[in-house]
Amino acid sequence: MGGARTALFSWLYARHCGGKFVLRIEDTDRERSTQPAIDAIIESMKWLKLDWDEGPYYQTKRFDRYREVIRKLLDEGKAYKCWCTKERLEKLREDQMKRGQKPRYDGHCRDSHEEHSPDEPYVIRFKNPMTGTVAFDDAVKGHVEFQNSELDDFIIQRSDGTPTYNFCVVVDDVDMGITHVIRGDDHVNNTPRQINLYHALGAQVPKFCHLAMILGDDGAKLSKRHGAVSVMQYREDGYLPDALVNYLVRLGWSHGDQEIFTREEMIRDFTLEAITKSASGFNTKKLDWINAHYMKALPADEVGKELAWHLSRQGVSDLSKGPDPALVVKAYAERAHTLKEMAQKARCYYVDFEGYDPKAVKKWIKEGSVEILKAALGILKALQGWEAKPLDEALEKLAADKGVGMGAVGQPLRIALTGGAASPGIGDTLVLCGRERALSRIEKAITAFSKE
Repeated sequence: MGGARTALFSWLYARHCGGKFVLRIEDTDRERSTQPAIDAIIESMKWLKLDWDEGPYYQTKRFDRYREVIRKLLDEGKAYKCWCTKERLEKLREDQMKRGQKPRYDGHCRDSHEEHSPDEPYVIRFKNPMTGTVAFDDAVKGHVEFQNSELDDFIIQRSDGTPTYNFCVVVDDVDMGITHVIRGDDHVNNTPRQINLYHALGAQVPKFCHLAMILGDDGAKLSKRHGAVSVMQYREDGYLPDALVNYLVRLGWSHGDQEIFTREEMIRDFTLEAITKSASGFNTKKLDWINAHYMKALPADEVGKELAWHLSRQGVSDLSKGPDPALVVKAYAERAHTLKEMAQKARCYYVDFEGYDPKAVKKWIKEGSVEILKAALGILKALQGWEAKPLDEALEKLAADKGVGMGAVGQPLRIALTGGAASPGIGDTLVLCGRERALSRIEKAITAFSKE
């Protein structure tokens, strides 16, 4: 979710400024950057409708370029080979911590003239300035300053020849003409090292904007234990992409007291200056409220496309055997909090259900209910059309003729049609079932309830 918010803010600012939004897959960490993880990023971006102007660029496909820059830095004396063993580095760290010092590389190989065999493993380190300060004006945090003496010579190429994240992103920013970098504030400590590398390459330093973290409902940093933290899990849970985008934009950014934004309004109003410095708290109830708004406010056809995806998750393989999902949305938008819940309730209009809700049967199937169902069946069979209003009118007349309340007619019919006593208006429910399925289910219910 933090990555999705960062992507959203970057996308909005690029669109606000008429700039370009670049999608870059930073996959040099082979353990974390698995193909499923990369696919999830692409899928999430597409689902959230955050379209990109360039990319996706993959760092693992740019190794030749990184090696070229590393050779240049070595030739210019701005980087060096380091043969320090793992054992030496661990001992150095232990000694520094015992002395109460910040663990950091001591520059042992920086100006070393020791001889090493060709097959001896080494890393390549960037020669960080040893004096002075490195500072930047962050769009959110303001002026940030570090002493170069507090920074060590960080590794830019591992012993297996692969480049590191802090090095790759700088080369990418330079090559891709990146002017603004919006990212989480867990990257603040990387920034001074990267700035020194920009300078070493003779490149312009981008404007940085570090976003405060997102906290869970309990005030702790948002993590897996808070449940749905991946974007696609929110889709699985039944949220609309527009609702999630609208919710994410308000996590750390505001425009007066406005809560609901169209994409056009977000793009028009988004500025870095309006981003808050403090951490944002994730509030599931508020997300639910926003999702409910969009389920009702968006065109039913649009919501219906997303509902179709959820229906397939409920085992509906052929939508042609039921109503247009847009009709379901119109009937259920006020009756469900998520699309997952809506799909669960609407499944009965596409596939047969197993049995009737015992509680509903006990409450509503009384003496005379079967006779009412038989009478309703005859009336419905005689109707020429199959629209909600005439269906409602015909059944209301039946109730009046029988001298009973509408519940005595509508509820047994609901149970017959859906398996339970909760559904939209009985006319709408019949329309969603379709004529053939509705009549068949009423006949089946008459047989079932006659035996009780």
